[in-house]
Amino acid sequence: MIELLLSIRGIPTQSASRRGWPDAVLPSDDRLARALPCVLSGIAGATDVIGFLGLSGLFTAHVTGNLVILTARILAGSPAIFSHVLAVPVFMLVLLLTCLVAGVIERSGRSSLRPLLLLHFMMLAAFFGLSIAPGLLPNGNVTLPVVAGMFGVAAMAVQNALVQIGLRDTPSTAVMTTNVTRLMLEIGTVLVGRDATEIAKAKRRALRIFPVIVGFAIGCGLGAVGEATAGLWSLILPALLALIAYAMGAASTQLAGVRR
Repeated sequence: MIELLLSIRGIPTQSASRRGWPDAVLPSDDRLARALPCVLSGIAGATDVIGFLGLSGLFTAHVTGNLVILTARILAGSPAIFSHVLAVPVFMLVLLLTCLVAGVIERSGRSSLRPLLLLHFMMLAAFFGLSIAPGLLPNGNVTLPVVAGMFGVAAMAVQNALVQIGLRDTPSTAVMTTNVTRLMLEIGTVLVGRDATEIAKAKRRALRIFPVIVGFAIGCGLGAVGEATAGLWSLILPALLALIAYAMGAASTQLAGVRR
């Protein structure tokens, strides 16, 4: 869906020129560019777990999981949680708006990555601020928790878009099912492949995917521990990581110097 929106706006994506995983890799001398996807995946993992534990089972990163919970509650005769109802349409709307904003920035001849990273941080900062507001209850049908949760969903929508628009040759940093699938397929190619060139490409692709999966898992673990000990105050973790991600995007010569 993201790539469809980008193609409509005329914005190049990481798979616009070919299908499957691209084979080019970032220059080895730019560690910030190579580390940024791992930080982003950690943000997604932490945000998803904290939102799920602290806001009535709301998924912010694996946003379609809200449909599963919503359907299960309806079939069980339980009342639907409003944040689960809103999550997918809000995610889609923010994706569209982010693509439009990126298109305006790109057409002015500037990179959209840093502005989108800043927007990402602002969304997560709002998610944190609203979640710790006095009187907030972890009830998905109370107005303030719903608004807070939608900022988390919006932040993950921006993250999904900025990876597609602003980062080259990068796997998803918010949804790991596809990444795990691709990793296993690449490992299979390495183990049983016969073409040396394809094996070498599979190794490079696997080395790009694996750190993102590890980053997400670490983010999940830190988010779970943080929520168990500090409640929704633990949302300061993904907010701070988003600030670090913005600083990395601003400082990286590889990311700053290439027009997307």
